[in-house]
Formats: sequence, C-alpha cells, structure tokens
Amino acid sequence: MAYRGTGFFDGKGHFYKTPEDATVSDLATVLGKIGDGESLAPGIAHMILERRTEIERLLVEHDAMIAECQAVDPGSKVARLEPRAV
Repeated sequence: MAYRGTGFFDGKGHFYKTPEDATVSDLATVLGKIGDGESLAPGIAHMILERRTEIERLLVEHDAMIAECQAVDPGSKVARLEPRAV
C-alpha cells in the first residue's frame, strides 16, 4: 500500500530524511574538501549546526567589531579609545 512521507533535499537535490541531514550536506558543500583522504567537511558541518547558537553570537560580535573599525577614520592609523567609566 502506498503511503505519504516527508523528505528534505539539499542544494544538489539529494534526498534526506531530516532537515538536519540536508543542512549538514549543504554546509559540507560550502566548506569543500578538508583534509587528506576522506573529507572532514561533513563532520565539521555537523559541529557547526550543533553549535549554531554560539557561532551566531560570535558572528554578531564580529559584525559589530567590523562596523566599529569602519567607523574609524580610514586615513588615521590610530584608533581613538572611549574613556572608561569608573
């Protein structure tokens, strides 16, 4: 008897049973081949997905630092520090 199911596809069109597996596949593709022999990218992609919250927090902090650097006069080689509140 036929039945209905749900599946998830990565960017290449490969079928996966869970959204996590499809996302890990896409992340591994973005990372490319890492290491000699069998690629470490799938394992690294899994860790990225697993630690997503911490990674997103770090990227937000990184974006804030970049924005601060761009706010400094590009012709100046010295960044002006704000006075500390005591």
